[in-house]
Amino acid sequence: MKNISKYLLWVTLVLLLPAFAVSCGDSKEEPDGPVNPTGDFDVQFTVPATIDVVKGGTIEFAVLNGKAPLATDVMMLESSGVSTTAKIETVAADKFTVKLPETLVSGDYRVALKRDTRKKTYGTLHINIVKDIITPDAGTTVFGVISTEDGMPVAGVVVSDGDEVVTTNDKGVYQIKSAKKWGYVFMSIPSGYEALADGILPQFYSLLKNDANTAERVDFTLKPVSGQDNYKVFFLGDMHLANRTNDEAQFNKVMADFNNYRYAHASEKMYAVTLGDMTWDLYWVSRKYGLPEYLKTVNGQVKGIQIFHTMGNHDNEMETFSDFDAEVKYRRTIAPTYYSFNIGKVHYVVMDDIDCSDYDGTSSRNYQVRISSDQLQWLRKDLEHVAKGSTVIATMHSHICAEPTSNTSASISHASVASASMKNMFEIFNGYKVYFVTGHTHKNYTLTATQMNTVGGHDFTEHNVAAICSSWWWSGNLTPGVHVSLDGSPGGYAIWDVKGSNIESMLYKAAGYPESHQFHSYDLNNVSFSMDDVPGMSSSLNSAFQPYVSAYPKNSKNEVLINVWNWNPAWTVTVTTQSGQNLAVTKTSAYDPLHIAALTVKRFAGATSKPSFITERSHHFFKVTAPDADTDLVITVKDEFGHTWTENMARPKAFSTDAYKMQN
Repeated sequence: MKNISKYLLWVTLVLLLPAFAVSCGDSKEEPDGPVNPTGDFDVQFTVPATIDVVKGGTIEFAVLNGKAPLATDVMMLESSGVSTTAKIETVAADKFTVKLPETLVSGDYRVALKRDTRKKTYGTLHINIVKDIITPDAGTTVFGVISTEDGMPVAGVVVSDGDEVVTTNDKGVYQIKSAKKWGYVFMSIPSGYEALADGILPQFYSLLKNDANTAERVDFTLKPVSGQDNYKVFFLGDMHLANRTNDEAQFNKVMADFNNYRYAHASEKMYAVTLGDMTWDLYWVSRKYGLPEYLKTVNGQVKGIQIFHTMGNHDNEMETFSDFDAEVKYRRTIAPTYYSFNIGKVHYVVMDDIDCSDYDGTSSRNYQVRISSDQLQWLRKDLEHVAKGSTVIATMHSHICAEPTSNTSASISHASVASASMKNMFEIFNGYKVYFVTGHTHKNYTLTATQMNTVGGHDFTEHNVAAICSSWWWSGNLTPGVHVSLDGSPGGYAIWDVKGSNIESMLYKAAGYPESHQFHSYDLNNVSFSMDDVPGMSSSLNSAFQPYVSAYPKNSKNEVLINVWNWNPAWTVTVTTQSGQNLAVTKTSAYDPLHIAALTVKRFAGATSKPSFITERSHHFFKVTAPDADTDLVITVKDEFGHTWTENMARPKAFSTDAYKMQN
């Protein structure tokens, strides 16, 4: 009899369980305490992706299958662990309305419904608190208002979804018939304004939340600023932060230099633009360091400046199958891959010249350097809002032209498909004065307008900027304190002074040195390398190391080598003896001795295969022959802006890596 009773109880429980099951999409019942078994709690309604509502306003939800809530139910809006209650105002068979509290702010909220001690969740809703409701035109899928912090509309602001380009009307309203291909919308910050900032990131773009058939509103806020007629802009080349080779500690020293420079010029307006490769895709997983970690690192070191970002090849995600997918994490975390903004009288364009269309789901990283047709079409539309003859600064990660070997030579440095896209870009930029600023090579070099004309350019120059990380942080890891790039440029960053529409100074700041540190000199009587410097190296690598030995054998020719890393053909280099005798100065190509000693020798020692990141031949070197080994020299370097730097070189001058360590 007892067994039969147990069986009947079990059957009863099985039959009753479905009565308590939830059948309203993705809703989930979460009892706050003991479940009250009395009363049905089968409520079904849709949660839209976004809702626009005025402060303290009412929002409406569509009921499904006639299963409406009770008027006594309470809506819970949860964000970042904080729960806000909202009162249900009206209930009908097909819809119900909820009154929001006055204190609610814009954001993403987890929507739940509470009845007695039970609670069900229904999805996530982005609530957009707006000043007033806008009804968009038919066909509009993205719209919004651009205004100042005090609510004043800003007219004439250029807005884009990466395809279409529109402007705001006199009420600050923009409307785009967008296919939402890229999943975001951005404004081209107008002259005389700044976007609000989240740490170092200017908030000029927003990810979209709805599908292409649903209209959604995205508002932007601008703040008027003064001082944009004269300002400094920093260009921050490859950082390659990856949680390896003691990179973060070294980066902190570079950023300390960056901050000290800014503090010394605190009265001036300043902005910064990265040149790509802030991270290193290979180590996103293995070293647990990706784009979010990069932001955390930089925000921990740098305050009070907005940094615009350019995407590099190492900022794409590996093991994807398209350029679009490789960029997803970057778009979600940092910025659009191409966009524009204005500072004073200069229009800035950020381009993405890394095409990952051939990615095959492996770690091969088979990218091509080229500008996509989508970008070129967008660029043409963007420039329709910029007067011909204007000054444009265009950044992209990979260099357009190879480092010139002479004052006149220039060549587009990538395959024919890259050459074609670059020339298409040149055609679109025709009629503007364009300064291209690039990275990728970890070297410094400049191509003049004359040189760029040989590859189809117009009033264009290219400025390739050496790396924040110098040689991927290897020189400082192997020889602490020596931060030097492949061409002998110290790790550092570019500083341009902008006055009106003119660039009045283009300096490269060596981290850990004063601004006046613009070249290195080497007394070659005391510089030499031999196979004895690389003990344990496999004999199969002799031919790889031999160029450094051949370049710097033991000799007493009284030659002096000068590395002027930021040189261009408008610069002059003169050398005199202390008595005033002018010496003949010859421009030459060379391997930088400091980089060989600090990095290359140490990577070849004990190597069984050719190491990476070793010294490369560069073309911003000068050589002079002194009368003898003891004659002191005066080396004078002058740039096109009238800056003059001088070294009184006491000879003989010893050569050691200790002499070139960062000074602060």
